[in-house]
Amino acid sequence: MDVVEGLKGKEESALVELMNIYGDYLLRTAILLLKDKQIAEEVVQDTFITAFDRIYQLADPGKLKSWLTSILVNHCRSQQRKRSWKEAFLPFSLIERFQEGEEFLGPEEHLLNLMKNQQLGAAIHELDYKYREAIILFYFNEMKINEIAHYLDVNENTIKSRLTRGRSHLKEILKRGEGVNESGKRNNQTKAR
Repeated sequence: MDVVEGLKGKEESALVELMNIYGDYLLRTAILLLKDKQIAEEVVQDTFITAFDRIYQLADPGKLKSWLTSILVNHCRSQQRKRSWKEAFLPFSLIERFQEGEEFLGPEEHLLNLMKNQQLGAAIHELDYKYREAIILFYFNEMKINEIAHYLDVNENTIKSRLTRGRSHLKEILKRGEGVNESGKRNNQTKAR
């Protein structure tokens, strides 16, 4: 069954198939952007509802994933404006189950990787939303700069600038040693220079 045609015909089975195909991808992206699993799940649901209601706006069925990503990013931005962003960082360990094909690591290596991911994740969430958005879409979702520019409806040079500035800010945060400690709380202690 063609999913797009099924959605245009308002078939529930097409919506279920769409959720099965893109659900994990959209949820992983939303969790990375919003750092709150529950709100990310709501945003993904809203994305599917919007897609179902506005499927007629999709000009090229081959760009379904791009279109869904664009809707998701817009819903995430809306949540960003509504929420207070002073909550604790969601550790990447909660996202790990959505990743496929991880190679087996020993307990020590797994713990070190987990700590690095928590520190990097905490540092990413210290960034302004526009930098965080660009870095997550580029590095975690492996999108090209032109795709990100298209989804966010900005110039490619703007994305390049956000990536450069975001990486620079990220480097500063990581050098300062800010991140999360063992209990998952932010650690604001800076290293002596």
